[in-house]
Amino acid sequence: QVQLVESGGGLVQAGGSLRLSCAASGRFFSNYAMGWFRQAPGKEREFVAGISGSGGRTYYADSVKGRFTISRDNAKNTATLQMNSLKPEDTAVYYCAAVRTLFYSGTHQSSEYNYWGQGTQVTVSS
Repeated sequence: QVQLVESGGGLVQAGGSLRLSCAASGRFFSNYAMGWFRQAPGKEREFVAGISGSGGRTYYADSVKGRFTISRDNAKNTATLQMNSLKPEDTAVYYCAAVRTLFYSGTHQSSEYNYWGQGTQVTVSS
């Protein structure tokens, strides 16, 4: 069982940066791949980035490649999403998610993830 709590959202101007954190409770954090998703009003939840349990493999949606970086610290049970060069279209509620797996391939399907945080709002003004 894993509980996830996001933090770090807020309001930022276009071109700015934000750093989201996801704190995980529970044991064996490195057995869980982590993903970040987002959901804008009136839109479906979409995959943003994912990272394997060891941190050795990362995956990104095309829309955020080169701007966002996902990382994790297994000693601190945290996952982080560094967001640079933010655009108004990045405005959404951002969720972290976890899936217990040894064979993570960066799935974009939200149904593949077993645990979810409550979400944090990111608003990018133009």
